[in-house]
Order: sequence, then structure tokens, then C-alpha cells
Amino acid sequence: MPSENLLAGLLIPRPLPHHTRYSPTFDMDAVVAGNARLTDAQFLELYHHAPLTDLGRWAFAVASRLHPEDYRTYVIDRNINYTNICTARCTFCAFKRNDPNAPDAYTLPYAEIYRKIAELSAIGGTQILMQGGMNPDIPVDYYENLLRGIREKFPHIHIHAFSPPEFVEFSRFFNLPVAEILRRFKDCGLATVPGGGGEIFADRVRSRIGPGKCTGDAWLDVMSEAHKLGMYTSATMLIGHIETIDDRLDHLARIRRRQDWALANAPANYTAFIHWTYQPDNTPLDRKRKWNPDAGIPFEFDDGRTVRLADANEYLRMLALARLYLDNIANLQSSWVTMGPKIGQLALFFGANDMGSVMMEENVVSSAGTTYKLSQEMICRLIRDAGWVPAQRNQYYQVLARHDGPDSPDLKPPAPGVFARRQHHITPEEAAAYKKIPLTISAGVRHRVGADSA
Repeated sequence: MPSENLLAGLLIPRPLPHHTRYSPTFDMDAVVAGNARLTDAQFLELYHHAPLTDLGRWAFAVASRLHPEDYRTYVIDRNINYTNICTARCTFCAFKRNDPNAPDAYTLPYAEIYRKIAELSAIGGTQILMQGGMNPDIPVDYYENLLRGIREKFPHIHIHAFSPPEFVEFSRFFNLPVAEILRRFKDCGLATVPGGGGEIFADRVRSRIGPGKCTGDAWLDVMSEAHKLGMYTSATMLIGHIETIDDRLDHLARIRRRQDWALANAPANYTAFIHWTYQPDNTPLDRKRKWNPDAGIPFEFDDGRTVRLADANEYLRMLALARLYLDNIANLQSSWVTMGPKIGQLALFFGANDMGSVMMEENVVSSAGTTYKLSQEMICRLIRDAGWVPAQRNQYYQVLARHDGPDSPDLKPPAPGVFARRQHHITPEEAAAYKKIPLTISAGVRHRVGADSA
């Protein structure tokens, strides 16, 4: 092992100059403090020029201002895809079946859905996320009776169901206005509306990756109707396919404008924003050519013929920018389902304040080859190892249980013959003090290990 004297003399080079010389051309401190709103031009400046570490530091500061609590949250729910038959022909989807006679096409009977909910309830779950394909053969009675049945059999389970594209197609299938369907479903037990099917709102992208799916404006209109009825919703974005950075910004801008409207005019609004990366396996979109970031050629839309896949760096960069830009949406979720548990944990330092769902069941992303699974114990450990107390929440981000005692899922003694999982022995006070240490970067300085540095 090298001696301390040897280590003290070891020179550690600073990052490359273009990572250390960037300084925003606007008052970043005012944005972080909540005294100024990030403009579209400033968003693009940060995306193209700010180092990832700086973006994370700023986004973490905003998340800490909005959520100064000593905990970070998660929810226990189950994704129930009640049908995979769908009229849309999304090129990024490996789950749908366009042919209702396909051998693996299905629509779940009530008994199967009830069985799934009973299993969720048995492990302490509090809600279901129920979505499906847009199946023209299912009558409106199927949905209304299903919602009534769930409410009667499982009154303690929150029903978070049916995405905006489904409601747009319901309107066409049932010859009813979207607002009327929302009202009827709410009367039957529907509580909140998930943000599925958001993808990217720009028509030139959406028409190519989601033919047969509603427009971006129609998606937003459904959510506005839900907000008018007092139903809270979530907002989403899919990145890493044929969209450009301008398309992503346009997507976020439309959500921010609608949230401004909802906060001023409606009894409900968007509770959270979640973005994730396109998973290519088994999807038609995977057959398109892939953009090479090392070729020196900028990525352009080129009529959607080229895919620009998003890696962990791109995911975290967009997460931090979303936290800085969406100043009117309280919660940002980590997307460990597509990025894996460690990047999901790292997201807590890039603007996310929630680890999302234990997700007892997931079918859509796993159909595209991504099969990350996390238990309640594992999610609690990821949150605790990052320096916070794990806390189970509901869909309204109200805390149901804090896990800061010995009976916490990740702190219980292991069963006989099972090795204890790794734990970092750090108190909440030590974690809070560590988070207050300022990060300073001085251009042109070389640091010595063991030596004091600015």
C-alpha cells in the first residue's frame, strides 16, 4: 500500500479545460434560489455547455430547496396492463399486439385483475397503475364495472389508471366527450390519471414513432380536463429515439405552460414529472440506423431516419435540466426501471426526490429487454445509502411510513444463513453536514492527494 507521503505527492490532473471554464451568461444563483425562471435559451445554453457535475449541483440545490426533508420517497404499486391489443402502431413499443387474433393477444378478465390486486395488497401495496393498449372491442361497461369492482373489493387501493391516449380513443370508441368519460370513470372509482403516452409532443416526431396515437396537444387537453375535475395527474417524456434537443425543450415548455394554467385555474395539477430512455430491443424502431456521437457530425432530425440513443450521462443531464426548468412541478421521479438501480440512486443527486415504485409487476419496458427489479428492501437501502431516510408515500406524495427504526425493511436482521447486506454506518446528522460542503472548481489548478484544496 502506498505511503501517505507518496500519495501526498501524487498529482491528480484537473478535468479538461472545456469542463472548467464554463460560466453561465445569466444569473444562475437566482434560478437555483427560485427567484428567476429558466428561459428556453438558457436551457439550451446549459444543455450544450454546462458540465454534468455543475448541472447536478444546481439541480440538487433546487431539489433540496423544494424538499428540505431528511427523507426521500417511494411507492408500492403494481402495473396492471389489462390488454395488449392496440390500434396504435408505435415503433418504440414491443408490448402491443395489433392483431386481436395473435396467439399472445389478451384482455384480462376481472378475476385475474382482482387476483393481482390482492397480491399487491398482501405485501403492503397502496395503489395500482393500470394501463393497456387501445382496444376497440372493449365496451365502456367493462371499464366502469371494473372500476366499481376494484373500489368495492379493495377500498384501500388507489386507482391510478388510463393514459391520455386511451381516453382519446375511448372518446372515439364510445362516441362520448373525453370530459364525460373522465367524469363517469371518476364516479366509478378512478382517482388519478398517469402520464403514459406522453413520449414527445412535437408532431414531426410523434407522427413517426406513434402512428395512431393522439397528438401532443390532445394529450395535454385530456390532462387539463382531468385537472378541471380535481383529478391529479403526472407528466412524462421519452428520450433517446429520433427527437432533437429542441423537441425535448418544446415538450417541457408545453408541460410548464399547462401547469401554470392548472395552478391558477384548476383544483388539481401535475404532481410529478418522470422521463425515461427508449429501450430498443424487440421494437421496430431498433431497425433504424444509429447516430454515432464520435463521428463529429451533429445529430439532426433527418425525417426520423436516425436514432440517437440516450445513455446514463444523457439521462442525468436531462433530469437535472428538467429540475431547473420545471419550477412549477414539485416532484421528479428517478427512472431506475430503465436506467438500473445505481443510476436510479444517483438520480437523487441530480434533481429527483422520489425513487418511484417498487413496481411489483412491469410488462411494457421488460418487453423491450430491460428487466430491472427492485424490492422494497432494496429501494430503502438505495435511499439510505444515499444519505436519506426511506419513506413510503401515496400518489399525492404524502408520507405513509418513515423507515428510520430497526424494523425498517432494509434494517431487519437477515434470516438464518443469509449474509447481511452492506450498510454504510452514517447518521442523518452526518449526511446532512456532508451535503452542505460546497463544491468548488477552479480552472487551471492541479490538486495533490492529501493536500488542502480550494
